Amino acid sequence: MTTASPPVEGGDGSSTPDSPSLRPSTIVVKVGSSSVTTASGQVDVAAIDKVATEVAEVRAEGMRAVVVTSGAVAAGWTELGAGTARPSDPVTLQAASAVGQHRLMTVWSDALARRGLLAGQVLLAPLDFVQRSQYLHARRVLGRLIELGVVPVVNENDAVADEEIRFGDNDRLAALCAHLVAADLLVLLTDTAGLWTGDPSRTEGHSLIEEVIEIDHELERMAGGPGSVAGSGGMASKLAAANIAVWSGVEAVIADASRPGVLADVVGRTPGVGTRFVRRARRLPARKLWIAFAVGASGTIEVDDGARRALVERGRSLLPAGVVATSGTYGIDDAVELSGPDDMVFAKGLVRQPAPVVAKWAGRRSIELPEDTPPEIIHRDDLVVLD
Repeated sequence: MTTASPPVEGGDGSSTPDSPSLRPSTIVVKVGSSSVTTASGQVDVAAIDKVATEVAEVRAEGMRAVVVTSGAVAAGWTELGAGTARPSDPVTLQAASAVGQHRLMTVWSDALARRGLLAGQVLLAPLDFVQRSQYLHARRVLGRLIELGVVPVVNENDAVADEEIRFGDNDRLAALCAHLVAADLLVLLTDTAGLWTGDPSRTEGHSLIEEVIEIDHELERMAGGPGSVAGSGGMASKLAAANIAVWSGVEAVIADASRPGVLADVVGRTPGVGTRFVRRARRLPARKLWIAFAVGASGTIEVDDGARRALVERGRSLLPAGVVATSGTYGIDDAVELSGPDDMVFAKGLVRQPAPVVAKWAGRRSIELPEDTPPEIIHRDDLVVLD
């Protein structure tokens, strides 16, 4: 799980050097709600000013930077709620975002302007990554902003996002943005120094995990659950974002936003600055990243060993003949996980048939299916192998 020496073995079995001497050319910096709002929920002007200063410093060294910021809902509810507890219903949260987003953006814009930098607001939604035309358009716009010397300040378009299809936290958004702008480095700034072997606030004897080669179930267990009241994520969502990043070929670091000079230390690979996740050699395209890591699984399909080899080794689609069993109540285009005879999940994909049909067709050959029916349960274009 943890190590300290390059080169590392990539996801496709190839070896790639992790070159500490090479400085990144493009950085995506994500700042969480807990790091940009005060305990009372107000926008923390001083905290944003600190990050803006550090962004200006890396820009002065020739690096390009994109900021992904949370805090719109928290800032908006401070104005709307008059000190009451933050609500949980989606429509009210979206209304709070509409109020808070421009206040948050004003603080970022002013902070960057004091350092001679121009901020550009970019609001993104999941469909900007799923639909290829939207993806290409978003990539062009962000790329052009960066070419013009602008610092894009990105947030999810919470005010109009459909609750059924949204990021839910900006950690995943930041990771997908890192892929979008072909970044070298994703920095997830939060209120802790990184990922620990346990909760240091509860028991003693835990240590910071400084480098991660592979994200496994034990590491996910250490990450725990949701974080602060102000945010929607937590260490678990940051770990998921790091996983997206490394599968994009992007190095990721979780670090403490309050640490003086944290960005410079991350770029300079200062020991102990945070938890660094080594990028994989195998890179997934944006849509498959979304399927693999950003869409929740609605069920599981167990396949036999022959089907598993066909999917993993030959890049085939999943046909009914290879299905052994299914669980969950999923519909067409929902995401499901695939497991083999050993019960280990090895892939994820979008199904073309609902769960009752998959169960009915399990084990059947294509010639046994109804006429004029596409035979694929999961087409290879909608399948991601994660071995």
